[in-house]
Amino acid sequence: MCRAHGVAGEFGGEAWAAAGRAPLYYPDAVTLEPGAGPDALVARIDTGSPGASVKDSFADLDLTEAGFRVLFEAQWIHRPAGAVAPAGPPAPTDLAWDVAGDPEMLRAWALAWDGGAGNADLFRDGLLADPETFVIVGRSGDGRVVAGAVAGRSDHVVGVSNVFGRDGGPDAAWPLVLHALDWLFPTLPVVGYESGDDLETAVRYGFEPVGPLRVWLHGG
Repeated sequence: MCRAHGVAGEFGGEAWAAAGRAPLYYPDAVTLEPGAGPDALVARIDTGSPGASVKDSFADLDLTEAGFRVLFEAQWIHRPAGAVAPAGPPAPTDLAWDVAGDPEMLRAWALAWDGGAGNADLFRDGLLADPETFVIVGRSGDGRVVAGAVAGRSDHVVGVSNVFGRDGGPDAAWPLVLHALDWLFPTLPVVGYESGDDLETAVRYGFEPVGPLRVWLHGG
């Protein structure tokens, strides 16, 4: 996502960080190991302009003295490859899925995900050129985009985010998204993070909470 916005990030021993401001909803730094040094971490990001944020992957930092406050807390979730979800609400039977392969489809997905909030431009065409990024599109029988998610593949897992269902919320989205992920990556476990009601929904579909994380925001 940062590359699509022209923002360069760098992996260090304890964290990934971007010197420039990351796109909306995306952190400027992500810890990769527990016990990361807060001073060194904060020094790698821009706290001089509004909106600096840190994903504290192990929920073990205290960044209050650096001017940060906790934005939210959540749980990492893990679903083994090939897991069968417990019985949940029935999925809509008329949804078909695809992976966005052109700017028009990506734009339709972004508008559906955004729901009129004005942030659909967050998802830029550069994402289509990333071989490890898959924008999963769920369409109704009349062709409307009504559900979807973003999947990011690594050697060992596939990460999923931005899960949405226009009608029925995550309960409408997860059956389609998991079907697509099982088809695309049958040997990879699925990981992500959720909180509150969204966490409870993910657990119903075969995910297990495996540890806390925390997102910090700089300033007011």
